[in-house]
Amino acid sequence: MPFARPAFERKIRAPQEAGRWAAELPRPLVFTNGVFDLLHRGHVTYLAQARALGASLLVALNGDASAARLGKGPDRPLNALEDRMAVVAALESVDAVTWFDEDTPLALIGVCLPDVLVKGGDYRVDQIVGSDTVLKNGGEVRSLSLKPGRSTTALIEALRRSDDDGVGAAAFPVCEAHLGDFARNRVHAAGVKRAKTAAAAEIGLDDIRSRRRKLRLVSERQHRDRDLVGTAPGDFDGELRVGRTRRPREYP
Repeated sequence: MPFARPAFERKIRAPQEAGRWAAELPRPLVFTNGVFDLLHRGHVTYLAQARALGASLLVALNGDASAARLGKGPDRPLNALEDRMAVVAALESVDAVTWFDEDTPLALIGVCLPDVLVKGGDYRVDQIVGSDTVLKNGGEVRSLSLKPGRSTTALIEALRRSDDDGVGAAAFPVCEAHLGDFARNRVHAAGVKRAKTAAAAEIGLDDIRSRRRKLRLVSERQHRDRDLVGTAPGDFDGELRVGRTRRPREYP
């Protein structure tokens, strides 16, 4: 039985039509932006605080290419844009979600003209992208402190350390439910590479080569035994078939 489209997905709006739908959102309108890759407690607390500053909250996410250019790591973002937007849209504190492919949301801010521009972290007002635009329009710019110790980068590093310590196999399934295929493929690939390196160091290269030789000899013996077929003296003039070749058996 097919399910209806989740109601929260209607919060996701195309940036090309921002001038129209942003005007329909209740005012004062609060605007914030970010990657929001692996959503955690720090994210949801920050967004709830931002929503409390106005009547509606608009969250703009970096597109995949835009997020990759931030230099957070070669495997970031872990989740694709459509997955990240769906998770943010599902939050009660969020009224609308959109995205931008540029390095900054400056153009989007100019179109939406929010009443309150919010950024998480210890930013000065003049460091926040779009602050000039909002202030000139009579708006307000706020910098909200983030919850200490809660960040996507710290979460990913903790997962990698647990994998290096040998507990990754037990810990990862708990976190895997929160990752899309895009993320799982990248994390698993990194884990497999580290596992192979550790195994090679522990066993030793000579031992690995010895095991490979033994496996190869066993495989060759199995193939030879399977293909070796003996025949009665009267069949094929007493021939013995080995693989695809035949040679006459010699009798005294």
